[in-house]
Amino acid sequence: MRKLFTFALISLMSLALHGQMTHPILPLGSPAPNFDLPGVDGKMHQLSDYAKSKVLVVIFNCDHCPIAQMYESRIEKLYEDYKDRGVAVVVIEGNDPNATVISELDSSDLGDTLADMKIRAAYKHLHYPYLYDGATQSVTRAYGPQATPHVFVFDQNRRLRYEGRFDNSYRIEKVRTHDAQNAIDELLANKPVLVTHTAVFGCSTKWKEKQALVAEYNEKLDGTPVTVSMVDAAGLKKLRANAGDNYTLVDFWATWCGSCVAEFADLQDTFRMYNDRGFKLVTVSVNSPDEKASVQRFLQRKHATSENLLFSSDDTATLQAAFDPKWQSAVPYTVLLGPNGKVLFTSLGSVDILQLRRKILAAMPSDYIGFNKYWAGQ
Repeated sequence: MRKLFTFALISLMSLALHGQMTHPILPLGSPAPNFDLPGVDGKMHQLSDYAKSKVLVVIFNCDHCPIAQMYESRIEKLYEDYKDRGVAVVVIEGNDPNATVISELDSSDLGDTLADMKIRAAYKHLHYPYLYDGATQSVTRAYGPQATPHVFVFDQNRRLRYEGRFDNSYRIEKVRTHDAQNAIDELLANKPVLVTHTAVFGCSTKWKEKQALVAEYNEKLDGTPVTVSMVDAAGLKKLRANAGDNYTLVDFWATWCGSCVAEFADLQDTFRMYNDRGFKLVTVSVNSPDEKASVQRFLQRKHATSENLLFSSDDTATLQAAFDPKWQSAVPYTVLLGPNGKVLFTSLGSVDILQLRRKILAAMPSDYIGFNKYWAGQ
């Protein structure tokens, strides 16, 4: 996560210094570009809907970026505090979801589609208008946001008077300047905006041109070897111990189990999302050993690049007990293990994939404790 954030920030700074922004930022004094976009509320939202507001604030944000996540509650507070003071706050998700490599979702439970946005808004109780422009990016190109979040503040005549960061730090305890709010207050007081531009920081906008990188990633994934190894009782006891500081998800499944097959792709996606952070997925097939060929074929079809194991004998009860003496029933059986075998999550039957991902994100070490608290509901 630190690598992705640092790369995005350096890239933005380099482009700005050399004047090579492929998607230029809307110049100060420009009229607000029109929009007609679907929102998470199921309605279409247009620029004209906010004509009566003295100030219009358009913020480009997204779901997947950890920096963007840190600003959701701040944007919500701005919306609530100013909605009766003549200020309209509109948030636009401008990333193309198809231009995001799955490993870039290493700090999120989902991506940036409209369906994902609806889930996030409900999960975090967001009430501000949250609009989707990822399909065409026509509005996003007109505004030119460079990162999430990127704030644009317009006066009553809908002329751009401020653009840039929301405040000076994604870490709430380090916030010293409330740049966007200052501009809003100055416009409400009929005063000139003193600071009209600030540099933005966060995850770079995912423009459609980046789809080529996603294609490269998928091609590499298709070429990654898929293997399955036999595991005995001793191996399962070692797996359960999860020695060290590893975070390991263990998925017991079978080719004849419909629920297992249905959720298998989601578990592989979860592995690809968090693998760069040291997260491990181990799938353990409870098929009979002589069914190894069919297990291998299934794993190959699913591009299962995780560690894959298969019970080494038909003595299922003994092998189950070796991993967990209390587990004596069906598959799928999913267990999230923390360092030295601490059980963080279990699911007997179909797993709630979003609940699981949020448990992982709340538990795994991150650059900033606020990222963990976000997923722990704090």
